[in-house]
Amino acid sequence: MSAGAGAGAPLEVVVVAYGPPDTLAGALDALEGAFAVTVVDNGSSPATAAVAEAAGADYVDPGANLGFAAAVNLALAHRHRPGGDVLLLNPDARIDPATLRGLQAELRARPRAACAAPVLRGSGSGGPSPNRWPWHTPAGAWAEAVGLARRRTRSPRYFLGGAVLVLRGEALAEVGQLDERFFLYGEDEDWQHRAVRRGWELHQAGGLVAEHAAGGTDRDPVRHRLRLHSAVERYVRKWYGGRGWALYRAGTVLGLAARAALAGAARRPATVALLRLYLGSPDGAAVRAGAVPADGARPRPR
Repeated sequence: MSAGAGAGAPLEVVVVAYGPPDTLAGALDALEGAFAVTVVDNGSSPATAAVAEAAGADYVDPGANLGFAAAVNLALAHRHRPGGDVLLLNPDARIDPATLRGLQAELRARPRAACAAPVLRGSGSGGPSPNRWPWHTPAGAWAEAVGLARRRTRSPRYFLGGAVLVLRGEALAEVGQLDERFFLYGEDEDWQHRAVRRGWELHQAGGLVAEHAAGGTDRDPVRHRLRLHSAVERYVRKWYGGRGWALYRAGTVLGLAARAALAGAARRPATVALLRLYLGSPDGAAVRAGAVPADGARPRPR
C-alpha cells in the first residue's frame, strides 16, 4: 500500500482486529488501498490473516488477546514512518480516503491539536453515533446524579471516541503510547487527558463524517458492560485516587438509584444491574468474570 500523504505529513492506519473477519474486510475495503495499514489480530484468526493479506495490510498475530491499548502499542513499535500521524480505526468503522485526508488536513491546520475525529453516523441507519463524551470525573458523576447531564454534554470539556481517531505524530512522541492498564475502553480518554495536561488540544471535524457500528466487535452485552465500567474505575482511580473514586462511585450510585426508581419496566432491569455493579467494584467484577485481566497481569506478545 502507498502511504497517504494528506496535508504533507505521512499517515498510516492501525486496526486492532477481534471478531468477524467480514467486519474487518469492510473497514479495509473502504480505505481503497490508499494508506499503509497494520492489522494486529487479537483473535489469532487465520480468516482475519487472509483478509489482511488480501487487502495488502501488514498482519501481526501477538498470540494472545492483548487488549486494545497493548495491541496499538505493538503496532506503533513497528510503524512504517516513525514520527508520522496514525489513524486508529475500529474494524466496525468505515472512512474513505478523501474523508481521511480531510481529517488529517484539519488536524495539521491546528498546530496544537493532538488528535482529530470526524462526526460518526451509525452504519446503515444514517443516524448519529456519539463520538464525544464528557470526561469521567467525580464532579461529573454528581452533576449527572442531580440532573445536569445535558449541560455536561454541551460543555466544551469533552474527549473524543477512539473508533476513528487520527493521532498527531508529534503528540505521540511527547505524550507517549497508550496506557496498557486499560484492556478495552478508557485508553483513548486517558491518552487525551495526558495530552491536554501537556497543553495539547482536541479537535472534532464537524464537516467530516465516517460510519461506525457501535459495539460491533464486542457483542456480549454483559462483558461489554463489565469492560466499559472496569475502564471507568481504572481511569478515575488513576487520575483522582481512591478518594476520588469513592466520590465518583457515590454519585453514580445515587444517580442510578434515582433512574431505577423512575425507569419503565423495559429499562429497569439494565439500570438495576448497573446499580448493583457500582455498589461493589466494577473493575473487581470484570476481573472475576474474566472480562479483563487484573491490573498488571495482562497477556504479553509471544
